[in-house]
This record gives sequence, structure tokens and C-alpha cells, in this order.
Amino acid sequence: MKKSVLAAVLAAVVAAVVVAATSTGVFAKTLTSNEQFINYGIGHNIGTQILGDGSFELDVDAFIEGLKDGMAGDPMSISETQIQAAFADLQAKQQEKALAEAAKVQAASMTFLTENKEKDGVVVTESGLQYRVISSGKGSVKPTASDTVSTHYHGTLIDGTVFDSSVERGEPVSFPVSGVIRGWTEALQLMNVGDKWELVIPSELAYGANPPGSIPANAVLIFEVELLEIK
Repeated sequence: MKKSVLAAVLAAVVAAVVVAATSTGVFAKTLTSNEQFINYGIGHNIGTQILGDGSFELDVDAFIEGLKDGMAGDPMSISETQIQAAFADLQAKQQEKALAEAAKVQAASMTFLTENKEKDGVVVTESGLQYRVISSGKGSVKPTASDTVSTHYHGTLIDGTVFDSSVERGEPVSFPVSGVIRGWTEALQLMNVGDKWELVIPSELAYGANPPGSIPANAVLIFEVELLEIK
């Protein structure tokens, strides 16, 4: 079973259980035994780690029937071929949806990059990286690819959604210059200590079609980066 399909199924199961338990008041019961603690821990762990994409709708009756048959050791009442075909269909729909979303993000990203490069103070490098100097520091030393640096940064998508921010956490971050996305690696080697720049990073210099976390595929990333120190 593909991971994306399994995630959608398990997320739907969790959602259905939460709705049912909440409506019947099950959660008002005090957990007292080790068995209850373990079961609650398993359920909470699944609920916090798996998020559905809305492409799968849980049929509670069918789910319970399959669960009971499995626990009883009974054979499946439908064929493995039918199940595999259903999963293949679900996966195809998920992929179609993902591709459509990625195309939409890419089109918006191209428009944004075209408009942003015309703004006052924006410099476009050969790679396509766009940057604008917000303020200049008093330093005159630039880091190299082999250096480790300390920075403060605030990262958003083009719609303003914050996906990562050391500024909001209130703690600078240190990392090797060569150990980050290509847009950062290039920009840091152009900055002096104390500089604060706005970076607009095309997806091909960031995470491309396979981003982590809440970053969409093909997304342009915007950072305000302050280079604090070369370590």
C-alpha cells in the first residue's frame, strides 16, 4: 500500500473515531488502566502524525466489518484484486489532484517572480535568485561554502503564509553554508556579516516538486535573512 494512500485512510479513520467518540461522550471517561493508557497513546500518536488530504471518505460500516473479520481470523469477503484496484484508483485521483495543485502553484510562482524582479532595488543573479538589500551591516567579510554561519530569518510563501521563522522562535540558527537550499547557499556567500536581505528563491533553487512539510510543490520561497556571524 502506498504511503500517501495509507495516510489518507488512517487519517480518515482517526477523524471518524474522534467524531464518534466526541458525540457519544466517550472522552469524558477517565482513563485508569495501563491498557487504556497504551491504547490512548497509540491513538494520539496516529492523530498527531497523520494528516489527510480530504481525498478519502471513510465508510465506517465497511471498515468495522473488515476489522472484525481480521481480528476473527476470517478470510476477506472481497478479493485482493478488488482491494488493489480500489487503492490504485484512489492513488490515481490523489496524484491527479497533486499535479493540478503543483501546476497552479507554478503558474502563480512564475507571475510573482516576473513582477518582483521589476521592483526597485531587486537584483537577479544568473541562477534566477532574486534579492533586495534591506540594511547593510558594518562587516566586510563574506562566508564561503565551507563556513558555518549564524542567522536570523523569517520565511513565507508568496501569499504571506509563514512556514518557518527563527525570528518568531526568538533564537538564531547556525548551519553550514553548503548544508541548506541552493538559493540560501548562493545568497549567503554574497552577504557581509550584519547584512539583512530579502531573498526571493525560485522553486528550482529551493525544494522543487518534493518539498517538506507545509511547503507546496513548485513554491517560490521568500526569506528575510540577517547574517549575524561566521563561526
